[in-house]
Amino acid sequence: MTSPSYAAHPADTHISDLASEAPEPEAEEKVGVIDLLEKAGSVLVPLGVTLYALLYMGYQAMYAIFGITPEQAGIDQAVLLGRLLGTILPLLILGAIALGLAVSLGWLLNVITRGWAGRIVQKVRRQPWIVAVIAAAWAGASYLGFMYFMTALSGDDPTAKISVEAGDVLLAAGLGVVAYVVPFRLLRRKPVGRAGLKVLVGALTGIGLGYVLMIQMIYGAINVLEKGESTALLDAVGFQTQWAKLQDSSGKPLYDSRWMMVLGEHEGGYAIYDCDRALTFRKFSESTILTEVQMFPPDREKGFTCGSLAE
Repeated sequence: MTSPSYAAHPADTHISDLASEAPEPEAEEKVGVIDLLEKAGSVLVPLGVTLYALLYMGYQAMYAIFGITPEQAGIDQAVLLGRLLGTILPLLILGAIALGLAVSLGWLLNVITRGWAGRIVQKVRRQPWIVAVIAAAWAGASYLGFMYFMTALSGDDPTAKISVEAGDVLLAAGLGVVAYVVPFRLLRRKPVGRAGLKVLVGALTGIGLGYVLMIQMIYGAINVLEKGESTALLDAVGFQTQWAKLQDSSGKPLYDSRWMMVLGEHEGGYAIYDCDRALTFRKFSESTILTEVQMFPPDREKGFTCGSLAE
């Protein structure tokens, strides 16, 4: 005798398939959080690496204004990393605040439009050409900092400030679209290419932001060289304007007890900038005593410029 076989009802089969395919709310939430962290990390990591590299180049250009290298001022990789953390962390904090505000406004807009805004965004994300154009325009705009950096270097007056105009932004974005839209579209064909696209966009963003900061660091160093006053950006990137009066080992005042800027110390020698003579020199630390040390410039008359004794 054979046991009777029962065929599954089509409706039961359909219900069981739906039950097996429907993800649990908690699992879906975890996947969303992990996905968000992966997307953020794939952009922030290359952005931070390129920004650090550009800021190191900015340090070299900044100390080159005084005729020395960062190493001669005692700035090695460890010291530089510690100082630049004070720059990168505030940028990340401000970026997180801006991202949070953007997400909140997007959520509010989606609620006001009863979900239409979210559906439109999802439709745009499914259009690879639109995403490629947006990424290419952003990458092109990131080159704007490099363009202004090269313009400042090739200018007759390096102290002349360069202003950003809307036409320049549109031109840079347009060049980015022409150069990158097809490669970015090809990258979006596979998951590996989409991940690489995020890395490229993050790296280009860091390059653009780094060159903008580098220009401002050079302008700040020129301001210190000419007026002996630091800027807020130089303070943010860890440039120390330490002032002191010098004495020899016996306590005799040197250089008429004038204020000197101590740029740093390396291998037993101070790197010192004489603002009154607009001159940078090195002096052995064993035979030099720093007195009245302070981290702010001395009181000067209004309109003071360095190099008065040199003239």
